[in-house]
Amino acid sequence: MIIDCHAHVSAPAELWAYKATLLASRGTHGRGGVKVTDDEIRAAANKAETWPKGHLDYIRDHGTNLQLVSPRPFHSMHSESPARIIDWYTEECNNIIYRQTQLFPDTFVGVAGLPQVAGEKIERVLPELERCIKELGFAGCLLNPDPYENGAGEAPPLGDRYWYPLYEKLCELDVPAHIHATGSRSERVPYSLHFVNEETIAVVGLVNSSVFTDFPDLKIVVSHGGGAAPYQFGRFQAPTVRRGTGKLFSDGFRKLYFDTVLYTEEALRLLIKTAGVDRCLFGTECPGVGSAVDPETGRSFDDVKSMIDNLDFLTEEDRRKIYEGNARKVFKLKQ
Repeated sequence: MIIDCHAHVSAPAELWAYKATLLASRGTHGRGGVKVTDDEIRAAANKAETWPKGHLDYIRDHGTNLQLVSPRPFHSMHSESPARIIDWYTEECNNIIYRQTQLFPDTFVGVAGLPQVAGEKIERVLPELERCIKELGFAGCLLNPDPYENGAGEAPPLGDRYWYPLYEKLCELDVPAHIHATGSRSERVPYSLHFVNEETIAVVGLVNSSVFTDFPDLKIVVSHGGGAAPYQFGRFQAPTVRRGTGKLFSDGFRKLYFDTVLYTEEALRLLIKTAGVDRCLFGTECPGVGSAVDPETGRSFDDVKSMIDNLDFLTEEDRRKIYEGNARKVFKLKQ
């Protein structure tokens, strides 16, 4: 079975119109809501819009059996104000994901968006997290390490005690957080690059902290193969060797999990060899940035399974763990 741990919702246009109305009115017209039928949600799950094919066609063509679906991060607007529009949009988006999981129960599992608000305490997200896990049956949540969205403020690193109430709740619920940045307010750093930068910062901040000592059962998945961390692994490892404390960067690194949302075979090879088979979860973010056809192969860049199948150092048991076993363990997915 192929389980894709990293995908984002293909929602009816009414959700995006709802967001635009909230931004335009700043919530002064009231909460409102997204009014769509089940048929409209079904249609959105297979409508070709930004990409050549629809969502269901893509995952069918790639051989995916089950996808973990979350909000589209760059829509999350965590740096906007007032806070109520972030709350309302996040809840409506999570509701659409829930309805999609009910309409396609053998295809989609929900992963919650959190109503993070730049400059406010992380405790404010806990009620929505609990609702999604306990009432909607979601398997985890996205965690944005930079709710300022590359803007005027700077969020504390993920090793800071600011985040501890969330970590405590994640351990209590026994669900993972999947690190994924959202938008970028910078013209110099577009959001796709911002994702990679923030994932790298997140890895370093967590590894060089006491988080996993304080929360040994915490499960963190890092998007896009950990950003630049595997590529710059030696740079982060060297100072920990020089300190002579016996606490190496590599030890903390391998307490994290990483998805395989990387679109070249050599990048996948580096990630799996650096992190280890037991720490890698199959992911594609399909359809998404990689849903363009590579002229050299004739396949879309996000056809990640074909690349992993080509890695000759992996055994069949290794592939089973990456494709299915690790996701079942981390997200507590039923057989």
